[in-house]
Amino acid sequence: MEGLWGALPILLILLFFIMRGISARQQHTELVNKFSKIQRKRKSRIIAIVHRQEPMGLLGIPMLRYIDLNDAEDVLDAIRKTPSNKPLELILHTPGGLVLPAVQIARAIKAHPGKTTVFVPHYAMSGGTLIALAADEIVLSQHAVLGPIDPQIGGLPAASVVRVANEKPIQSTEDYTLVLADVGAMAITQLQKIARELLTGTVSENAAIGISEQLSSGRWTHDYPIAYGEARELGLNVSNDMPKDLMEMMALFPDSLRRTKSVKYLEEEPHAATAEHRVTLTGYQPQPGARSYSYGPWNPKELKAQASDKTDRKPFWRRGDN
Repeated sequence: MEGLWGALPILLILLFFIMRGISARQQHTELVNKFSKIQRKRKSRIIAIVHRQEPMGLLGIPMLRYIDLNDAEDVLDAIRKTPSNKPLELILHTPGGLVLPAVQIARAIKAHPGKTTVFVPHYAMSGGTLIALAADEIVLSQHAVLGPIDPQIGGLPAASVVRVANEKPIQSTEDYTLVLADVGAMAITQLQKIARELLTGTVSENAAIGISEQLSSGRWTHDYPIAYGEARELGLNVSNDMPKDLMEMMALFPDSLRRTKSVKYLEEEPHAATAEHRVTLTGYQPQPGARSYSYGPWNPKELKAQASDKTDRKPFWRRGDN
């Protein structure tokens, strides 16, 4: 009897993890099915870039994910495998991240021949906003926000460092501050140029110049929320017609993900008895320093047809660089 009581805490812990695993699997299956249903309904390729807190290590200490080079690698691969005439729709939920992968993703979206739409259910800040600028249309839900794209240098706003260096006498300014200001000025110029490039063809040339300057010049703090009304005032092509089913699907993305394979995409196969599709899961769940998003599902027949395409159309990574 004493042995049973001694083993009870261990049994309770095991039961907790078993029930947690069953619940997570059920939620994940619901997400997969919802994802597949929405994509078939919209007849588009949907890519979801969702960054939320993940448990790290045995203690489960939460860490917030952000846009990194692994994201860019897989998003570019997903876009590359998307038929040129198929609409491309991205769901963005991210605090931002590194400039390089955000620019790579944005240019790949811009180069896609089909219609491109970015849906922002809650927020897409910094690098997320940069990606959104590449789309033909940005759709914000009620109270969803974008953010400035002003660069941060050494953890400081580049525009603020430049202003300090310009306002102080050079004799009383440290060399390190002057170097940061020089790098910051270059970063602001570069981001303005990239933003204008991404906005080309979506808004007028004058509007592209104005929007890029306002978003990158440091007129706001880096976490300043730009809601639907202000986004329209800036001149962005935004809409607030957020599909209800996309918002419902967002609620299924877990706050914490199991650390197994980094990327998940879904393959559709005809069901033997009905016209419905059976969805096959292959991968997912981010690891430390790895992908934190999913894309799919798609029909493998599309990829086979695309591989047999003998046209001389330039690949997207060349078309995006002018």
